[in-house]
Amino acid sequence: MNMRLGWVCRPVCWPCGSLLDSRHCVFALTLLTLLMQVVVEANSWWSLAMNPLLIPEAYIIGAQPLCSQLVGLSQGQKKLCQLYQDHMQFIGEGAKMGIRECQYQFRHRRWNCSTVDNASVFGRVMQIGSRETAFTYAISAAGVVNTVSRACREGELNSCGCSRAARPKDLQRDWLWGGCGDNLNYGYRFSREFVDAREREKSYPKGSYDSARLQMNLHNNEAGRRAVSNLADVSCKCHGVSGSCSLKTCWLQLADFRKVGDALKEKYDSAAVMKLNSRGKLVPMHSNFNAPTSNDLVHIDQSPDYCLKNQSTGSIGTVGRLCNKTSEGMDGCELMCCGRGYDQFKATLVERCNCKFHWCCYVKCKVCTKIVDQFVCK
Repeated sequence: MNMRLGWVCRPVCWPCGSLLDSRHCVFALTLLTLLMQVVVEANSWWSLAMNPLLIPEAYIIGAQPLCSQLVGLSQGQKKLCQLYQDHMQFIGEGAKMGIRECQYQFRHRRWNCSTVDNASVFGRVMQIGSRETAFTYAISAAGVVNTVSRACREGELNSCGCSRAARPKDLQRDWLWGGCGDNLNYGYRFSREFVDAREREKSYPKGSYDSARLQMNLHNNEAGRRAVSNLADVSCKCHGVSGSCSLKTCWLQLADFRKVGDALKEKYDSAAVMKLNSRGKLVPMHSNFNAPTSNDLVHIDQSPDYCLKNQSTGSIGTVGRLCNKTSEGMDGCELMCCGRGYDQFKATLVERCNCKFHWCCYVKCKVCTKIVDQFVCK
């Protein structure tokens, strides 16, 4: 290693040969190493959502698994990939589901969960322990629970099948508990093993910022999984002559993912700001506030300014964003444009109209166009 460093330094520092030049060289190497670490840390398993390899046939070419070639996986996640190759497609779908829901929930906010074209997916903004980061970790962990649980039910995975959840105590006696429910228990456990693997592998000095961030990530991952679990409910189907519903078969079913997104968005709005105590554990920043539960989101940093583009924070700004001139909410031009003003222009809107039902059985619509005013932030 020393020989390699000497070789790297020699073209830059050897001509002068001074102690000062050597120090400059060491400083440059240190800075380069730190920058490389930042790039590595920025990579995330979220990139599976963008990966074209996420089809079952792509995971094995001959006998060589492609897990080691997937960008963004930690060493532990690569090992899980090798053990559960058929799961990776659904992990990618879970990440994609989380990203889409994040973008829906924040579509009217200054930060709108935009993705960038690299393995970090969300860019440098995720390096800040903000409430936006907290939501992103939670919703993506929830997405994996959802897709893996459903894949079990559909028979897509070798290591799991239909739910084996116990019969609810409050279910009527004459109703059957069976069918093929979503395997929440398996999806929950696998999401915890895979999503948390990156954090579990790390070890930071007690009381450090990195230690606080690690605890924050794990807490929010768990909050996302619990949101899926808490919203899962019993679904039933009627049986009987002429739809009399004299008998019902019931099973466990996950809630629509939009409900999970709505629930986590509420948690985002009330997310608790945390700090490290003397024992190196996260506690509320303000001692007069109640400690957050495992269902709540937590963050350790204040949100950056999302009004203007800032490469150091990862903010892409709101220049060019559409806004609502008549709204007083976050989507209104005053708040969305951060007081910079807005431009108005005409746009052609094409939509279906005058739809009619024809017997039997289809709906026929006309295509209508209209000119609308749109407003864009300066």
